[in-house]
Amino acid sequence: MPAFLALVAEPMFLLADAAVVGHLGTPELAGLGIAAVVLQTAVGLCVFLAYGTTAGVARRMGAGDLRGALSLGLDGVWLATGLGAVITVGGVLLTDPLVAAFGVGGEVAGHATTYLRIAFLGTTPLLVMLAATGVLRGLQDTRTPLVVAVVGNLLNVVLNVALVYGLDLGIAGSAIGSVVAQVACAVALTAVVVRGARRHDAPLRPDLAGVRAAARAGVALVVRTLTLRAALLVTTVAVTLDARGDDGADRIATHQLAMTLWTFLAFVLDAIAIAAQAITGRALGAGDVDTARALTRRMVRWGLWSGVVTGIAIAALSPVLGPLFTDDPAVPDLLVPVLLVAAIGQPAAGVVFVLDGVLIGAGDGRYLAWAGLLVAALYAPVTLAAAVWWDAGLLAVWVLFCGLFMGGRLVTLLHRARGDAWLRTGATVDA
Repeated sequence: MPAFLALVAEPMFLLADAAVVGHLGTPELAGLGIAAVVLQTAVGLCVFLAYGTTAGVARRMGAGDLRGALSLGLDGVWLATGLGAVITVGGVLLTDPLVAAFGVGGEVAGHATTYLRIAFLGTTPLLVMLAATGVLRGLQDTRTPLVVAVVGNLLNVVLNVALVYGLDLGIAGSAIGSVVAQVACAVALTAVVVRGARRHDAPLRPDLAGVRAAARAGVALVVRTLTLRAALLVTTVAVTLDARGDDGADRIATHQLAMTLWTFLAFVLDAIAIAAQAITGRALGAGDVDTARALTRRMVRWGLWSGVVTGIAIAALSPVLGPLFTDDPAVPDLLVPVLLVAAIGQPAAGVVFVLDGVLIGAGDGRYLAWAGLLVAALYAPVTLAAAVWWDAGLLAVWVLFCGLFMGGRLVTLLHRARGDAWLRTGATVDA
């Protein structure tokens, strides 16, 4: 539950910015939207800093090596610092071409550039937050990241209002407020990790070998993440290819709304996956294969029934969700059948998310990368062909997404989980 609440709190940074900036005007809000896509992509590709660190720390903790667990966690924090510095410099220098790539101009481009150039300064604290959160999750502490996330979001709201309206800094004030809040969160989480390291005499200085090992371990998880984002991009492209008629805007808006709701439900199911990362890593680190298997079966049941519950909920609410977000009568009519397809796919999604977490916790990143590439290689051409040559509509694209993409992930993950290759024990494992 703390993991779920922290997951929901994380995207609130940009939501709070949108709520404040939205009252400045439509060009400012559109500029924020473009900047948000760039930032979310850059930070999203580095999610391995949380996932990989969680698994490695949990495994060493299970092996009884708490000092080694904290040392490994600090290597992840140092890696986050280095990556953040590179992304910050590159992002600030490339802000103009990044914004220009979206094909917007005038006021919108100006606001996007202003926000993005400042917001890139918060990249390092954001990545440090990911790594430090991964350390604490690996230590089975999900409450501290929750408290920091909630306090950080409240600070972000206060700073945004004060800087945007109190000091009349406009969209630049929103970016500055977010960066300050992110720095505060990163400092708070790092302080907790450092305090634990000092208590157990773990070295605070960067271990270059350890940092390189963390980077190597993260490559497979980056590939896995890329395949997931590619599938979402292909799905959106397929919808836009189909939406070329008079009602194209309605279908694109419906897809965006459905994907937003799907993403929110993913937070519910991903909370169990985060628990799976920490619990699986700890059991295998302790050399307890039987417990790892038993816990996997239990968490799969949790994922399945959570998917059933979320599926029933989204199906029951599908007729009333559309009008909450738009006054366009066409969108709710299109949304209901799409949400019913998404509802049917929720139980499978629950199992997929849990097994994903289990295998990440087991350090099985290489298999996840190859499996992700296989499924994406099957899903992308079929879906694009369906949109271009077979005139597949919005509903058909969602059937392919839930059936072919999520179904493919389910098959590959169940196949792996039923075998023994992922059940590697000990304090360390070659991912």
